[in-house]
Amino acid sequence: MGNWLSWAWYGAAKYNIMAGLTFGFSIRFEGGRNVPPRGPVLLVANHESFFDPIAVGLASPRHLCFLARKTLFRTRLFGSYLRSVNCVPVDQEGVAKEGLKTSIELLQAGRGLLVFPEGERCWKGEMQPFKRGIQLLLRKAPVPIVPVGVAGAFEAYPRGAKYPKFSPLFWASTGAAVAASVGKAIPPEKYAKMDGDALLRFLFDEVQAQVGNAEKIVRR
Repeated sequence: MGNWLSWAWYGAAKYNIMAGLTFGFSIRFEGGRNVPPRGPVLLVANHESFFDPIAVGLASPRHLCFLARKTLFRTRLFGSYLRSVNCVPVDQEGVAKEGLKTSIELLQAGRGLLVFPEGERCWKGEMQPFKRGIQLLLRKAPVPIVPVGVAGAFEAYPRGAKYPKFSPLFWASTGAAVAASVGKAIPPEKYAKMDGDALLRFLFDEVQAQVGNAEKIVRR
């Protein structure tokens, strides 16, 4: 697709998905203006469910790139759709090996990229320790970081579930509503001198704080 057509397609897909998640899961979000409108930026979020990249993509006014497992691209039609909305196939969900190389290339090209430093969806709804791939990425591509917290996605579609649990907007809450909170951008200067462990703790705490904010705005 040409640039303008890709932009329009992404916007149309976002609009339709927004409508679906609003009516089906009462989605709410805040802080979208914290995403820098241009230049390389890394959005870092917790990973509760398949809904996480969708929720973060809706919360961000800027078009983002997403890393996605290659297995999701096996079906030609679905794979084409994923590519059309800026999903990039990699071996694993987390920032590891191929994902690391791809992430660096996207950031060096000035793109906005979403990653999940936990490396996989959680099993119990609680944040897991961040893997070291994120620190390697930031050493090689020191860019602004935007912490994002997602709440309710685990309740809506936990790992291992065949089908999601809905929380329709005009029905009584089922406890499966989804929310996302976007924190303020963190400049590279703030984390550049941190050692590996300190950086991981810092990022974990920043994302966890946004998860807390998302829990405050999720529909009950």
